[in-house]
Amino acid sequence: QVQLVESGGGLVQPGGSLKLSCAVSRNIFSFSAVGWYHQAPGKQRELVARAPFLGSLTYVGSVKGRFTLSTDSAKNTVSLQMNNLKPEDTGVYYCYGSGGGVDYWGQGTQVTVSS
Repeated sequence: QVQLVESGGGLVQPGGSLKLSCAVSRNIFSFSAVGWYHQAPGKQRELVARAPFLGSLTYVGSVKGRFTLSTDSAKNTVSLQMNNLKPEDTGVYYCYGSGGGVDYWGQGTQVTVSS
């Protein structure tokens, strides 16, 4: 059973920063891709950043230039550094890993950007 556990969410003021971490229970190189999704209140889950292990790192939409995805193969973690946060970044952030035709998801971590 593959487990992904996110941490690092919280309440932050606009313009602030947070770093989300995702601990993965198996070697992250066993996945074809890892990444993060964002689900804003009342909306569908949307891709934020994706790191395929064969290919280029991709950021989607307004997070470009503000968010940075990184991986640590020694610790089997996937992180998301979020800078210059905006109120529209509020929501639940989910870590995922894709491999063997299966998508694995964490339980999500709440991020609230508000003054």
